[in-house]
Amino acid sequence: MSTTADLISALKKELKSAQMTYADLAQALDMAESSVKRMLAKGDMPLSRIDAICRALKLDFAELARRVADEQPLLSQLTAEQERAVVQDEKLLLVAINVLSQWTLEQIVATYRLTNAEVIKYLAQLDRIGIIELKPLNRYRLKVAKTFHWRPHGPVMDYFRENVVLDYFSGGFDGHAEGLHLVHGSIGHALAPSFLERMQRLAQDFAQQHQADQKQKKSDRKGYTMLLCMREWEFAAFERLRR
Repeated sequence: MSTTADLISALKKELKSAQMTYADLAQALDMAESSVKRMLAKGDMPLSRIDAICRALKLDFAELARRVADEQPLLSQLTAEQERAVVQDEKLLLVAINVLSQWTLEQIVATYRLTNAEVIKYLAQLDRIGIIELKPLNRYRLKVAKTFHWRPHGPVMDYFRENVVLDYFSGGFDGHAEGLHLVHGSIGHALAPSFLERMQRLAQDFAQQHQADQKQKKSDRKGYTMLLCMREWEFAAFERLRR
């Protein structure tokens, strides 16, 4: 959500663009010019005053707020506090993961035992946390970048290590379109980043395909989870045998 300071900063740009002086604005607001300058310099004022300035500049307040929100930098990572808020409730974590895949409220309710009211409550929480901006009719805009990832040693990844990893790897990986490949090798340090880049591109391809296939019927889609990882590592039992 846009802060008052963000809106005021945008108004200053609009004022300059419209070639309106502080004296002109003061006259339109029926205020002293010095008061207008002080008010804008302070960077804080009631929303009713911001709306009045918008009218003086012939701007739509809602449109200005949307534009400012769209210009906010997207998050590539949450803070540890934000992540802790997400993992406090498993249903909230579920909805968070679904919105990162850009599921609609209707898709979430149709797939999981959650009511409309519950999902709306969790969407509001994700709005407060900062992952999404909740919009009318319970639609939302993601506030995270395509490069978004959970903190490597943060609350969410700790939760997955403790509760999800064993469950995931307990599968046989022998079903339709399933596979598990464990490859170990020694390669040059200079080449290692290129393999990581390829993995990241594959992950992006998977995410984009997910988006494209949302147009298909639910019966034509299956839920898959692809885990890609690479690290400098050797099994501890093997490492203990090294000379």
